[in-house]
Amino acid sequence: MTAATHSTLFPQVPETPDAVLDGLDPEQREVALALHGPVCVLAGAGTGKTRALTHRIAYGVRAGILQPATVLAVTFTNRAAGEMRGRLRQLGATGVQARTFHSAALRQLQYFWPKAVGGELPRLLERKVQLVAEAAARCELRLDRNELRDVTGEIEWAKVTQTVPADYPAAVAKTQRDAPRDPAVLAQIYSTYEQLKRDRSVIDFEDVLLLTVGILQDRNDIAEHVRGQYQHFVVDEYQDVSPLQQRLLDLWVGDRDDLCVVGDASQTIYSFTGATPDHLLNFRTRHPGATVVKLVRDYRSTPQVVHLANGLLSQAHGKAADHRLELVSQRDKGPEPVYTEYGDEPTEAESTARRIRDLIAAGVPAGEIAVLYRVNSQSEVYEQALADAGVPYQLRGAERFFERAEVREAGTALRGAARAGRNDSLLDGAEDLASQVRAVLSTKGWTGRPPAGSGAVRDRWESLAALVRLAEDFEAAKPGATLTDLVRELDERAAAQHAPTVQGVTLASLHAAKGLEWDAVFLVGLTEGMMPIAYAKTDEQVEEERRLLYVGITRARIHLSLSWALSRSPGGRANRRPTRFLNGLRPGSTGAGTRGGVGGGGGIDRGAGRAAVGRTPAVERRPRSPVRCRVCGRTLTDAGEMKLMRCEECPSDMDEALYGRLYDWRAAQAALLGQPDFCVFTEKTLMAIAEAVPSTEGELVVIAGVGNRKLSRFGTDILAICAGEAIDGASEEGPDET
Repeated sequence: MTAATHSTLFPQVPETPDAVLDGLDPEQREVALALHGPVCVLAGAGTGKTRALTHRIAYGVRAGILQPATVLAVTFTNRAAGEMRGRLRQLGATGVQARTFHSAALRQLQYFWPKAVGGELPRLLERKVQLVAEAAARCELRLDRNELRDVTGEIEWAKVTQTVPADYPAAVAKTQRDAPRDPAVLAQIYSTYEQLKRDRSVIDFEDVLLLTVGILQDRNDIAEHVRGQYQHFVVDEYQDVSPLQQRLLDLWVGDRDDLCVVGDASQTIYSFTGATPDHLLNFRTRHPGATVVKLVRDYRSTPQVVHLANGLLSQAHGKAADHRLELVSQRDKGPEPVYTEYGDEPTEAESTARRIRDLIAAGVPAGEIAVLYRVNSQSEVYEQALADAGVPYQLRGAERFFERAEVREAGTALRGAARAGRNDSLLDGAEDLASQVRAVLSTKGWTGRPPAGSGAVRDRWESLAALVRLAEDFEAAKPGATLTDLVRELDERAAAQHAPTVQGVTLASLHAAKGLEWDAVFLVGLTEGMMPIAYAKTDEQVEEERRLLYVGITRARIHLSLSWALSRSPGGRANRRPTRFLNGLRPGSTGAGTRGGVGGGGGIDRGAGRAAVGRTPAVERRPRSPVRCRVCGRTLTDAGEMKLMRCEECPSDMDEALYGRLYDWRAAQAALLGQPDFCVFTEKTLMAIAEAVPSTEGELVVIAGVGNRKLSRFGTDILAICAGEAIDGASEEGPDET
C-alpha cells in the first residue's frame, strides 16, 4: 500500500465508506479507523498526515459514525484550512467545519457576544502596527519600521502566553527571551496599546482568543452550548499550539475525550510566537489511555533527501530531539543533494537562477521549484537574478488567490457568460470549455503570451492564466463539463480557499515554506549568522534553527541544492563559514558525533572558479573585483545598485533619448523571440547602458546584466544604438538554448 504524493486535481468521490480507506498505508489506515477516544498522531514530514486526517474524518462521516456538523477541525493557516476543506469535499464529507483557531473563535465570539456582554462586538483591528506606533509615541518613543515590527511581535507573544503588561518583564527574565528593548519600556508600550484599544472600542486578533476563553470560562451555559454543537475535535500541527490556544481547546473539549491531535516536534519553528511542542509531547501523560500512531513512511522525498534530513536531526539535542522520528522514504532513488560554495552572494544568486532555468528546460515546471532563505531581505538579489535569466517567479505571502481583484472580476465575467450561454457573442466559435474560458478572460487581460516585465501587469496575467489552466484540467477530468459546472467548482474552491497553482518559481522564507513542497528546492545563504541566525544565542534557540533547516530540506521531493557564499559582495573578504548544521553531513566536512546514521552524499560544488568534486571542472572564472559607484566611488553591495553601477542616491546621467531607443529595440527583440521583454534585458540593465553609453564590447560586457552570453547575442545592436546608428530589424537568433 502506498500513499500517492500527487493526486488528480478532480478525483472521483469514493462510492462507499470502505472506498475512502483505499490507498492508505497500514499506519494511516489505523489513524482513519481510530474514531473514538483521545488519539495522538506523530507524523513526520511527507508522511501523509493531512491525507490520514481527512480520510479519518471522511470515513467517520460516510460510515455514519460522525455527524458532519459536530466535527471541528482546526489548524493554523487559512491555506491549510482551505486545503482540508477541499480534500473533505473531494471525499464526499461536506458540512465539516475546518477552520483556523482564530476563525473558529471569531465565529463563536460574534454569535455569543450579544448574549454574554451585550451590544455589538467591538471592531476587529486588522493591523495593529499603527496603534503600536501611537502607543510608543505616547511613551515618548519613535520606532522605525523594524523596531515597530519587533515590538508588535513582543505584544503578540505576551498575549498568547497570557502575560499581562505588569508581568511582562518577569516573563522575559524567566524565559530568557531576547527582548528588542528594555522590558520595562516594552511593558509601558504594551499597557498604553491596550488602553488605546479600550478607548477606541477595538480588539485585535489575540483578543479574539482571549475574549472567547473569557466567555467560555465565565458562562457555563455558553460553554455547554458550544460543546453540544461540537463533539469531535481534530487539531493539525499540534506542535505549534500556544498556551492560549491550548486553553481554548480545553474549554471546547470539556471533560470529553473525542480529540485527535497531529504533529511533529521536529517541525516546531514558531516558539518566538509562543508555540510550544510540550502539549504534543505530554499528550500521553494528560491522556493515559490515548491511541498513539507514528507515521514515518515518507512519500514526498527521495531516499537521498530523507537521508540528509535524518542525518541533520541525528545531531540535534533537547526534548524535541528525544522524540524525533526516523523517516523511511517510499520513493525511488533520486539525485544526491548538491552542495555549492560561492565567492559572493550575487554569484550565488546568478548561478542559482541559471540552474533553475536548466531545470525548467529539462521539464521541471516553474511552479514546482522554490528558492528558500532565512530572512525576507534575502529575496531581492534572487528576484533580480531570476528576472535576468527570464524565469517567472512569485513571492510567497502575497494576497490570497480568490481575494485578488482580477480573480473576482474574472469570476463575475465567467458567471455572466454561464448565465447567457450561447446568447453571449463572446462564445461564438468556442466549442469546448477551455476555449470558452479563454474567450471570456481575454476581455479581462488574459493573452496567449505573458506580458513583459514582472510587476502588477504580469501578476494579473498569472492569476488569469491559473484560471485557464484550471479550466483545462477540469475539462480533462470531467469531459462534457459546462461553463456553469466550472463556475460552481470555482465557487466551492473560493469558499474553501482551495486555490489553483500560479506558475512561477516560488521565493519564500523558510518559515513561510512550512506545509508546502516542491519537486526542486534551493536552500540558499546557508552561512553562520544566517543559519543559525545571529540572534539565536541559547541552546534552545539554536536547536530551533536546526529544525527550521530540517523543514527546508524536507520541502524537496527530488532535487535539493544547498549553497552559501563566502562574502556578501564581489571582492569582499571571504570570512564567512557554511552553517555548522551541515558539519559531518556534507562531503569533506567533519562534525560532532551523531546519535544515529548521518546523512550526506552527493558531490560538493564550490562554485565559480573551483572544480566540483565528482563533476567535470567548470570553466574557471577570474575573481570578481569590487563594484564601485562610478559617481562617488563607494563600494556597492546592493544588487540593484550594482546593476546601475552607482548609488541609488547619486545623480543619474542617463541619456533619456538613448534609453527610449533601447526600450523600443528591446520590445521588438522580445516580440521576435516570443519572450517577455525582461528576458532580453531588465529595465535596470537598460538604464545602466543608457547611463554608461558604452562604445566598445569591453565597456558593455562589464555592465551587470549583460555578460558574455548576451554580449554575443545583442552586443552589436546595443553598441550600434549607443553610437546613434540605425538598426535593421531585430536579431534573427532564436530563444536561448544555454
